Amino acid sequence: MPFSLSAVEATERLGVTRATLYAYVSRGLVRSEAGQGKTRARRYSAEDIDALVRRRDGRRDPEKVVRGALTWGAPVLESALTLITDGRLYYRGHDAVSLAESRTLEDVAGLLWTGTLRPIPVPLRAHLALTPLRAEDSVLEGFAHALIHAGARDLQARDARPEALPANAARVLSLLFAVNERVHGIPAAPDLTLHERLGRTWGTSPLQTDLLRRALVLLADHELNVSSFTARCVASSGAGMHHAVLGGVCALQGVRHGLSTELAYELLELAAQQGAARALSSVMRRARYLPGFGHVLYPEGDPRARALLEFMTSTCPDVPALSAAQALCEEVRREVGEHPNIDLALALVVSVLGGPIERGLILFALGRTVGWLGHAIESSAQGRLIRPRAKYVGPVPIGKTPPGE
Repeated sequence: MPFSLSAVEATERLGVTRATLYAYVSRGLVRSEAGQGKTRARRYSAEDIDALVRRRDGRRDPEKVVRGALTWGAPVLESALTLITDGRLYYRGHDAVSLAESRTLEDVAGLLWTGTLRPIPVPLRAHLALTPLRAEDSVLEGFAHALIHAGARDLQARDARPEALPANAARVLSLLFAVNERVHGIPAAPDLTLHERLGRTWGTSPLQTDLLRRALVLLADHELNVSSFTARCVASSGAGMHHAVLGGVCALQGVRHGLSTELAYELLELAAQQGAARALSSVMRRARYLPGFGHVLYPEGDPRARALLEFMTSTCPDVPALSAAQALCEEVRREVGEHPNIDLALALVVSVLGGPIERGLILFALGRTVGWLGHAIESSAQGRLIRPRAKYVGPVPIGKTPPGE
């Protein structure tokens, strides 16, 4: 919980007196609120206390902070796009779960790309002189082919003026939806929103199409995850929007990021066939981690997963995979205390849609493209190359004295 520490616990964690704690509160460094019960003793934000501890430790050992910065560590760059705090996710100050109740992906694109919560115009057709796809090519491979081809030939999308970037981003976003339509042999349709285009391509019911809308909004951005950071680095080099998104698509191909949704889907199917306990044991022996559960940034549970699972529970109670997901959640909570994350929620979305398994990754990529493009726009505007330094740990050069001797 965000306000989970008593004054005694807060001062012990900080190693300070109560007077110093109260000074932190008065300066806005630590949030507090009245507690429950008769005394109404104030409770203090564990998140703020931990931030102060990290700052103090960083002053004592700056190198340690730098070493951990690239692994869920201290912030490494500034961004106005997404905030993750107190177990909630915000796009430019707007709660993402609340946005998913009624807003479209176009609305969120407008918010992330321009700062205004209104739908960004997405052209029906982008640069669609696509290279031919083989029957065995996946949709993700189709995305890569299209991005490389259009990145080289779409002259309009190379316009790097700040005022042109949102429209260029919309062309890239439309391109990926068009690729998915092309792979399925569905002609692009005018006057449809992006989630309706996707639902038409996959033949979903109105209720399932609304589920797609909610998922796309909740997937739109998630701060500096590996694919978004990749897209941002590519854009910082001066590369165009297509190539920044191509970097993001490539980063999805690992089991620690995009492909973890497919592992969660396999877990869900096994749970339906064998029961939750046996499925968990089987998958963990192979994967060496628990797909679909736990998230470093959400110790009390992923709000995106919670929102999608609650929606499916209320609207699709008879889907067989739902009972398997509920059994998994109960078993994991009892055994290891973890909560479901977005990967399990997406796996269940795919089950509600009737598969195939690849749809989870496609849905992830289409939604997250909005965030990749937002990071590319922001990185381009900052005009700085992202180029961190490495701490060298290899052999000492011949003839050079090792440090410390």
